[in-house]
Amino acid sequence: MSEEVRGLAERYGYRPYMVSRYLEILKDFREVEEMLRAFEKRLRPVVRCNTLKLPNCQELTERLARLGFLLRNIEWCSEAYEVVKEPEKPSLGSTHEYLTGLYYLYRGKASLIPPITLEPTKEDDVVDLAAAPGGKTTHMAQIMRNEGLIVALEPNKERIKILRNNVERLGVKNTVLIKLDGREVSKVFKNTFTKALLDAPCTGEGIIMIDPARKTKTSLEDLVRHHEKQKELLRNALDSLKSGGRILYTTCSIAPEENELVLSEVLKERDDVDVVSLEAPVRLAPPVMDYYGIHVDDRVRRCGRTYPHIHEMEGFFICLMKLK
Repeated sequence: MSEEVRGLAERYGYRPYMVSRYLEILKDFREVEEMLRAFEKRLRPVVRCNTLKLPNCQELTERLARLGFLLRNIEWCSEAYEVVKEPEKPSLGSTHEYLTGLYYLYRGKASLIPPITLEPTKEDDVVDLAAAPGGKTTHMAQIMRNEGLIVALEPNKERIKILRNNVERLGVKNTVLIKLDGREVSKVFKNTFTKALLDAPCTGEGIIMIDPARKTKTSLEDLVRHHEKQKELLRNALDSLKSGGRILYTTCSIAPEENELVLSEVLKERDDVDVVSLEAPVRLAPPVMDYYGIHVDDRVRRCGRTYPHIHEMEGFFICLMKLK
């Protein structure tokens, strides 16, 4: 590890191995520092107008404007808005509009991309394998207009309470909540669903601007544990799909160990899975195809990424697959 990398890690407060990996990903020292600077910037909160309860989103912007909030529409998601200005009181999570389910509150806008990209419809039976706290689950329900079926899985008792509260608050009617680890889904629901969303639990290396503790939280051993769990989840998700079914794999991490390498190892086990060319609402950065001498499965080439210094949002990985 070079002294230059160690110095950059010390300057921004990261574990040195993390910065060394970022250089391997981006291949350019200046771009690595640009990304680290972007992680220091505060994200604007985002609200998604809940059209299940409020078909006219202009009414929401007007009501929040009267409270002192200034919203700016996100051009690629007509129901979502960046919060440009906030009053001292009330907070976004304590307004009457929030409490009655007229909007869902996000810390950044990248979480909007996976449900839009998966495109669930009223004809679909969808499984959400790691559903809490419910942003993507309720967004899919909104896209589906409360028709079709979503089975939302969450193994943690306390987190499933949060998920249930959000589902109820937003008036979601097409979703069944089950306390189940996604690594067990194929034992209960084998060859069942037409679509799956796997927002895999991860290190959160893409949301450092939201949680700076993630600069030092993850050891290499932690990273390996996440990698193994993510592979188990993805295998089970694929086995829960019907022939022709689609799955969107996503994480809020920029670590190849949690993304490209997970996909590559699982895809190499199977010849019944294709990676679908992404039609995401934003122009994504390419995936990492070569990493410390490892060349990942060529199908991964169709996956994509967001970076804070390029997209002005959290770092995410997104990959859409189809079962043959």
